[in-house]
Amino acid sequence: MSRRRISFWYRFAAALCKPPLTVLIKRDWRGMENIPAEGGFITAVNHNSHADPFAYGHFQYNTGRVPRFLAKSALFKSGFVGAAMRGTGQIPVYRESTDALSAYRAAIEAVERGECVAFYPEATLTRDPDLWPMTGKTGAARVALQTRCPVIPVAQWGANHLLAPYAKKPDLWPRKTHHVLAGPPVDLSRFYDKEMTPDLLKEATEVIMAAITAQLELIRGEKAPATRYDPRKVRVEQRRRTREEEE
Repeated sequence: MSRRRISFWYRFAAALCKPPLTVLIKRDWRGMENIPAEGGFITAVNHNSHADPFAYGHFQYNTGRVPRFLAKSALFKSGFVGAAMRGTGQIPVYRESTDALSAYRAAIEAVERGECVAFYPEATLTRDPDLWPMTGKTGAARVALQTRCPVIPVAQWGANHLLAPYAKKPDLWPRKTHHVLAGPPVDLSRFYDKEMTPDLLKEATEVIMAAITAQLELIRGEKAPATRYDPRKVRVEQRRRTREEEE
């Protein structure tokens, strides 16, 4: 794996984060050979702990292709945080945009410059009771179809044992293992040269989520549920039950 030039800010952030990560978690990292050595690409990663962006970032940094995470554009505007976000080349998401694709214009530009852009397609911590990947948002699919770049599905497991979803305190002992498995690129070619309708983007997103889930099944040694957890459907069902109870 060739190592591209890494900015001062990224090396500074790595110098701060890598020592405690090395102390706190053991590593079982596989699939680095699937990370492209050159050119722009997307990694699509599952999300089950507030600690996993740091743990996954450590893995991705060690491949030599540093990740550019998406974050709210407001974080880039001022102060030390803004300087760090800009210096490490993170990607501002313009949530105020009414055009869904232009909201990811910076991500598209980064891919076209040859960068690695990391997406959490679920956009939040999974709500699945057993922490399987739930339904995804269409951002990664939009950027992938716009740029036709490789999409690498990455599954991770173990940071959730260090810091459970929504937990306030980490569980430091015994030392946890962070498992990462990066798979081969997702084949999205059948979606090329077609209008990016909501249905097409939803289908492409499900292909990406299925690839992530398949990698996580290999890590966990078990099968995911046949039906993916959909928080929108769960909220609708909860509201329906509430109305029935009130009647």
